[in-house]
Parts: sequence; C-alpha cells; structure tokens
Amino acid sequence: MQNTLAPRGDASTFLTHFVGGGLDDESYVIQRYVSRANGEIVPADAGQPARKGKRRAGGVIVPLKAVEKLRPARDEIIIATGVERCGSQVQYWGYRALGIFTDRRQRG
Repeated sequence: MQNTLAPRGDASTFLTHFVGGGLDDESYVIQRYVSRANGEIVPADAGQPARKGKRRAGGVIVPLKAVEKLRPARDEIIIATGVERCGSQVQYWGYRALGIFTDRRQRG
C-alpha cells in the first residue's frame, strides 16, 4: 500500500486551466516557465546566457493542433495565449508546479 500523495514516476498528471475564450483562436504564442523547489517561478530559459547580438524571443507561435498536444514536464508551466484574440488562453501546469502533492509542513 502506498502512503504518500505523490503520483508514481510514470504518471502524466497535469492541470489544464482555460482563461477567457480558452482554445478559441487559430494560433498561439507559447511561453514556458519552471517552478523551482523554493516556490519561485522563472522563465524556462532563465540562467542561460543570451547569444551575443541576439535578443531572446518572447515566445514561439504555434497552431492550435500543436497547442492541444502540449504536455508539461513535472515542474513546468506552459502558457499559450491567442494571437488574434488576446482573451483566449490556456495554461498547462505540471503536478510538481502545482504544489498540491508536496508536504508543506516546516520542521524546526
């Protein structure tokens, strides 16, 4: 019998959060974030040096079919915002980024 709340290593649990129109657009801008152990959420490319003379892209534009197939890593948050309709957005949260499967009790 398993006593912990954490899912098994092969589980593919994640939360899908629809905002505004949800998947109501044809193309989306994808932004990826990573949740760290201390609770901080940072862009996925944070800590990597920018290439000389190049700016970092704010996101990648993908079609609706690609957004429907996105799956976050355990500690990843993916935000897809519609290009044409600003109110349409979907967020995918990995189970570790949610923080609901972790024991938050502090030991002193």
